[in-house]
Amino acid sequence: MSRILVSGASGPIGTALLPSLKAGGAQVARLTRSTAGAGGGGEERIPWDPSQPIAPDKVSGFDAVIHLAGESIVGRWTDAKKARIRESRSAGTKHLALALALAKDKPQVFISSSAIGYYGNRADEVLNEESAPGAGFLADVCREWESATQLAASAGIRTVQIRTGVVLSPKGGALGKMLTPFKMGVGGKIGSGRQWMSWIDVQDMVGAIHHILKSDLLQGPVNMVAPRPVTNADFTKTLASVLSRPAIFPVPEFAVKLLFGEMGETVLLGSQRVEPVKLVTSGYPFRFSDLRSSLQTIVSA
Repeated sequence: MSRILVSGASGPIGTALLPSLKAGGAQVARLTRSTAGAGGGGEERIPWDPSQPIAPDKVSGFDAVIHLAGESIVGRWTDAKKARIRESRSAGTKHLALALALAKDKPQVFISSSAIGYYGNRADEVLNEESAPGAGFLADVCREWESATQLAASAGIRTVQIRTGVVLSPKGGALGKMLTPFKMGVGGKIGSGRQWMSWIDVQDMVGAIHHILKSDLLQGPVNMVAPRPVTNADFTKTLASVLSRPAIFPVPEFAVKLLFGEMGETVLLGSQRVEPVKLVTSGYPFRFSDLRSSLQTIVSA
């Protein structure tokens, strides 16, 4: 039986991932801020504070470590919010990577979250794992986030940075916030609608993590997106069609900037046309390559 340590297990990706790990026979432990006893699923809990160093013996003896924790980027980016986003990712990852590097019994693989925000706003440019980083706050955070994992890689641990796109899930996330207005018939494109959305179904997100765990040759950045990105206009049109509702209430660019500030400009209006080159070439069989089939499955869940 393999032992797997997971941080951020209560987030939308973690809640989908943990049952599949346990179904595969893994013994799962949670790295968590909570000091309460066992987790809801009976998992061992290892308390930690991401802003502080963690003792190497606490993370020793695991076959794999999956690091998903980080302050949500949703919300107005005040200076304090930005500091929490940056600190939770760069400092938390650095402390964990250092503890793994110094652990007596190191994991075989360290999978650490990142995001396609690494590429910045790139309009129609087709991006892959070899593309240069972009500019702006989120791109800078992602670059620091990934750099923090190098302590583990330098210690000989196979280290993978998963650059995650928009994860489509029936439980919360970006789609959860969109469903209500679209079901009410008041949804529509955001801004011009020409910005690219690189998405991935949560089932493929989980499947791709399992694939990475088993694929010894995969390391470094891996784009966690479906093979067919869509524009925001196409996304909203498809979602409205699946729900049998109109999509005739666009949100103008000025309103996005007014309501959400820099976060809206970066996340909602930014464009990343990303290809999952490493997943495809390593043989990962996507369950959902087509947006409509993903949305139909989620809406009917």
